[in-house]
Amino acid sequence: MTLSLTIVEDDLTDRRVLDLLQFHLDEMRQWSPPESIHAMPAERLRQPDVTFFSAWDGERVVGCGAIKHLDDGHGELKSMRAAPDYRGGGVGKAILLRLIEEARARGYTRVSLETGRPEPFHAAHGLYRAQGFVECPPFGSYEHDPFSMCMTKEL
Repeated sequence: MTLSLTIVEDDLTDRRVLDLLQFHLDEMRQWSPPESIHAMPAERLRQPDVTFFSAWDGERVVGCGAIKHLDDGHGELKSMRAAPDYRGGGVGKAILLRLIEEARARGYTRVSLETGRPEPFHAAHGLYRAQGFVECPPFGSYEHDPFSMCMTKEL
């Protein structure tokens, strides 16, 4: 698959983007118990402390991701998702690199994320580790959860 990827800041009004986000939320509900789901709905992702990006291959939305402001030196990555038929094709890496670039532009010294621990999340763990993320204790409002894993990267 030849990828012609464009990543843009997104206002979450395009139905195609909302459908991908809904797919993400539905999948989280399938893989994790309700108390372990920290994915944000569109309404929350539109708040001023979050910047949301969508990835496009031509006219098709193929991925998304967001960065949430935690404090002057720390951002949190949220809603990382590649469309099912684009998984493993570089979309996730491209979005992750764009979010890290955004974090550096903001002057953050660290970016962190929370993800699931079970097998369906293992590919994501590999992607994050390949970009220098390491497992860390819960941050922000997260608490220890056997289904959850927090990771961080110093910038």
